[in-house]
Amino acid sequence: MCRDGCLPTTQLKLETLDDAVVLDEDSDVLNDKHGCPAYVSPEILSPTSNYSGRAADCWSLGVMLYTMLVGRYPFHDIEPSGLFNKIRRGCYTVPDHLSSKAKCLIRSLLRMDPSERLTAEEVLDHPWFRDSKFADEFKETAGSTDQIVPDKEFNFEDDSPSI
Repeated sequence: MCRDGCLPTTQLKLETLDDAVVLDEDSDVLNDKHGCPAYVSPEILSPTSNYSGRAADCWSLGVMLYTMLVGRYPFHDIEPSGLFNKIRRGCYTVPDHLSSKAKCLIRSLLRMDPSERLTAEEVLDHPWFRDSKFADEFKETAGSTDQIVPDKEFNFEDDSPSI
């Protein structure tokens, strides 16, 4: 099912956030190695123990954006070791059918050096977002500290609300 020419909704699923970390205002240094293999950033695969959580999240955002626009992961392999080698090398291709703004944003998020990646704030200022009809909505909700996911667990098998 595809609504408003966007994404097929049958391809999206919400995963648990069991390994999520809430970063404090100043420090975003992490050393855990949790995450989905397809979205892991090169610095998490590095033998050094610490990395920037925000920069790693921006890498993952680049993977998500690529996947939504292209329909497959930028890095893929049958074996995890092959996948991780491709991520460490940073070799991927952006299809020609994407707009130049989309290509630029993806390349700016999938930079090997974390210090060269766009920040979340810079992403919202990027022309691909800024020129979107949803730009105001993105800016309105960005940086919100309101809890989006409720504390209460729901069983959607029984008495699930209509969506």
